[in-house]
Amino acid sequence: MEIEQCVDLFLKKVTPVSEMERVYLTQACGSVAARAVCVGAPVPAFPKSAMDGYAVRAADTEGASREEPIVLNVLGENCAGDCNAFSYTPNSAVRVMTGAYIPEGFNAVIRQEDTDYGMDRVLVYASVKPYRNYCKIGEDMKAGETVLEQDSLITPLHIGLLASIGTEFVDVYRRLRVALISTGSELMPIGAKLEKGKIYNSILYLLKAAVEREGFVVSYEKVCADEALLLERMLTEAAERADVVITTGGVSVGKKDLLPAVLDKIGAERLFARANIQPGTPTIGSVWNGTPILSLSGNPYAAIVNFEIYFWELAAAMTRNDGLKPVMTTAVLKSDYPKVNQLRRFVRAFLQDGAVSLPVQTHASSVISNMTQCNCYIDIAAKTALSVGDTVTVRKMRLC
Repeated sequence: MEIEQCVDLFLKKVTPVSEMERVYLTQACGSVAARAVCVGAPVPAFPKSAMDGYAVRAADTEGASREEPIVLNVLGENCAGDCNAFSYTPNSAVRVMTGAYIPEGFNAVIRQEDTDYGMDRVLVYASVKPYRNYCKIGEDMKAGETVLEQDSLITPLHIGLLASIGTEFVDVYRRLRVALISTGSELMPIGAKLEKGKIYNSILYLLKAAVEREGFVVSYEKVCADEALLLERMLTEAAERADVVITTGGVSVGKKDLLPAVLDKIGAERLFARANIQPGTPTIGSVWNGTPILSLSGNPYAAIVNFEIYFWELAAAMTRNDGLKPVMTTAVLKSDYPKVNQLRRFVRAFLQDGAVSLPVQTHASSVISNMTQCNCYIDIAAKTALSVGDTVTVRKMRLC
């Protein structure tokens, strides 16, 4: 199957996280709102000045000019935070600063640059229309207005709006829980002395960092030796503690590739395997008791590419956050890729200003050291060679 078909099969089997949690406002950014939030009181809750100047009644300034200024009596002053209720009398004004309360009876603000900055009396050099430089009650938000829609991704702008109406806590969908299992008796944890024939388990740390950077929780994290019963137990534990299970290694046809048989034994529903993709053809997608299981190759680059293809689609659907979906574009190739592959291939590359180039080092799937120089993958159709100047399809990398 094509990877798009595989993704669709996965998405038909998953359901969004529905459990809610209440978090403090500053912890809500990046989460998805589980309930809408409405404005209780209008914002602003009082008429306020949009600039430094004098609150006036617009009619009292008619005909004012530099040559023939109008004189107004200054009743007093309101700075931001003051709420002095001066009573309007004809030809009067109140000195106001930006954000200050405008007393009843005054319906405009003359900016201070159009006056002589008078204290007891002020000379006004220009006329002003009603409600000029005047913020009406509810001008920003009206009472009852929805300021945050349910299922909306909460951004820093939402945080500011919610703070402006005094919201302290927000109901959000709980964070996605992800289980990670790396299989292979050759794997060693970082910090341990590397034994002969062993390798450090780099992919588990990479996936953990990618998941946690998005605010998700790694709820289960294990390394499994090549033992079928141990793998069966770990898969069972992981599925009970996570919304998504990701495994690496053991998916092919080697002597120690135990995962397909273990998935069958526990009764997981196999959705796809051996899709039209290089690297990572043996990647398996399955579902067990409603929990999606994404089984990646133990090959580092193959695991990375297929993680990018499948996991973000799953996460977007389960968290209601479309911002996690892959971003595709086109670009002009700056270097040749003469190799013809039998399957559709994803090649690491660097995209800049509409042009894409390949790293000069090897493209071997066992090598990931040059990926820090890359920010995308070129999606190359099967049995296709590429030349400089070709327009290619590019999938942006989320891991960089």
